[in-house]
Amino acid sequence: MEVCEAPVIDVAAFLDNTEEKEAECQKVLESLKDYGILIMKDPRIDEKDNEEYIDLLENYFETRGEMFYNNEELKEARPEIHYQVGVTPENVEKARNHCKRFEDYEGPNKPLSECPPEHDAKWRYFWHIGERPEDKKALYENIVPGDFPEWETKMNKWGNMMIGACTAAAEMLAVGLGIDQDTFSSRMNLGPHLLAPTGSDLTKNDKGTVFAGVHYDLNFLTIHGKSRYPGLFIWLKDGTKMSVKVPDGCLLIQSGIQIEWLTGGFIKAGFHEVVYTDATKERVLKKQEENPDHPVWRVSSTLFSHIRHDVSLAPLECISDRWDEGAIEKYYDITSEEKTIEELKAINLHTDAAEE
Repeated sequence: MEVCEAPVIDVAAFLDNTEEKEAECQKVLESLKDYGILIMKDPRIDEKDNEEYIDLLENYFETRGEMFYNNEELKEARPEIHYQVGVTPENVEKARNHCKRFEDYEGPNKPLSECPPEHDAKWRYFWHIGERPEDKKALYENIVPGDFPEWETKMNKWGNMMIGACTAAAEMLAVGLGIDQDTFSSRMNLGPHLLAPTGSDLTKNDKGTVFAGVHYDLNFLTIHGKSRYPGLFIWLKDGTKMSVKVPDGCLLIQSGIQIEWLTGGFIKAGFHEVVYTDATKERVLKKQEENPDHPVWRVSSTLFSHIRHDVSLAPLECISDRWDEGAIEKYYDITSEEKTIEELKAINLHTDAAEE
């Protein structure tokens, strides 16, 4: 499988307003347009921050996995509010059906995910990050696992760093497009940003397991630190499937459906899947040899950044020259919150869709 060679974006050039700023902003624009991803080096975030965060989540998912497999109660689970806070166990979330889109894909470009999609084998934890509008503050309260005393501190630290990096990416994109720098970031202000790390059990499962069926993300920009295990694949606009390798010390950003809406299709929501591969197995065996007692879970240190709930996602007039043909009809006027509910129902995380 070919490895995606997206350029590494130097966020320092933007933050420090150096002479390389414009060139780096153009790289953001081109990378999102061509690959649907960004690989970024943000000087405010150190690789050890990602490593410490993954350690926390590996231990959490290991303990909750043992409880779940022994039919013990998961006290942090909230199915009654669509799992929008706390833990979501395996085999709950299910990708939207994209069978028709991929029916003619062949060979190495074909998804490994089942069609129609089955429930994902991954776990997830939702933790809200950042301020909320007054009328939304009490909607969902974060849940702190009682046996992890540093949970709140570490979750907030990583989440806020991820929002900072997403905000920088959004502003660099705006500069690259030649529009006001805060065009996107102002719309992100007070958004329902979600720290949403995933955990995939690499001991219980084996090669061929689909941890995340082929899908696009329902938010604006998705960001992760580097995972300890391979398995992520993306599709380019031309239909080519590629594996993603993130350099040490870098972050991975993926475009979601909200950015596709706002740009009138100029930047597409990136399709991707996560699968247990031969390369994953090789890394598992190496890790077990190095430290037999360490939890063997594939953690993705994910944050979903969102556009504020009451903001329209109708394509921005200031970039109408870049819209896809028929953008007004396809990307109709809908608020961020309305679009999110529409997407949640489609992926089995809204109670109205629970029996579908």
